[in-house]
Amino acid sequence: MDTQMTATATASAQRSSSFLQVAIALQTLTIFLQAVSAGLLLTSSYGETLHSAGARVMYGASMLYVLAAVLAWKPGGGSPRPVWHASGFLVLASVQVVLGIAHVPSVHLPLGVLMFGLSVLALARR
Repeated sequence: MDTQMTATATASAQRSSSFLQVAIALQTLTIFLQAVSAGLLLTSSYGETLHSAGARVMYGASMLYVLAAVLAWKPGGGSPRPVWHASGFLVLASVQVVLGIAHVPSVHLPLGVLMFGLSVLALARR
């Protein structure tokens, strides 16, 4: 009976870890697409619409990352470090949205580059 419970717990932990990896990959992809849409913002009439929609998707991906980190941490009782990382990304995403709405590109753009780099790093560490 103990072996079956251990196998179930291991399978659950693997699913949570996989969900966490997918969430980080999705966040990384959405941040990259935001950089692409920022270029379109400068060169086309529909760039602003794409960048605005992409901001919402990127923010949702950051929230999904927090959810995945909590689900990976809570049941298994592992390290809460991924939750802190995901929460930090959500804070950065919030600041990024505020800076974008306020039209402060001198901070908005470098913060976007930093977020992409940190997200790639988080993806590589998983």
